[in-house]
Amino acid sequence: MRVLIQRVSRAAVVIDGEEKGRIGKGLLIFLGIEEEDDESDIDYLCRKVVQLRVFDDADGVMNLSVSDVGGELLVVSQFTLHASTRKGNRPSYIRAARPEQAIPLYEKFCRVLEGLLEREVPTGTFGADMQVELVNDGPVTIWIDSKKRE
Repeated sequence: MRVLIQRVSRAAVVIDGEEKGRIGKGLLIFLGIEEEDDESDIDYLCRKVVQLRVFDDADGVMNLSVSDVGGELLVVSQFTLHASTRKGNRPSYIRAARPEQAIPLYEKFCRVLEGLLEREVPTGTFGADMQVELVNDGPVTIWIDSKKRE
């Protein structure tokens, strides 16, 4: 399971011209799920996201988490995080989980985040054609792969 996290001053996801989710200051989380993923990947990544210290403290040092600053989360599914570009120029998505496996994990990921943050977490729609609007604050962009824990 992979997440690409962007610290944002605002972000929104739009589907078919309708806004599905919007946040102010917080983290935009792109979530990619692969065939080998399970609930242990969800627990690891959700805790990491909520505890990640990427917001500035009073001294301007990135020392505060999204919880510490009262920030929001927006989750968008993105199977392309598992693209392989090793051969040729057309990415392969063979490692990305099929919808019947990925959707329950995606939904559980969002529920776990809501429990940890103690508030609703807006999302995109799994598998939909989405337009994501964001203002990356910093810029701060962080990649975490649950299979590369150290």
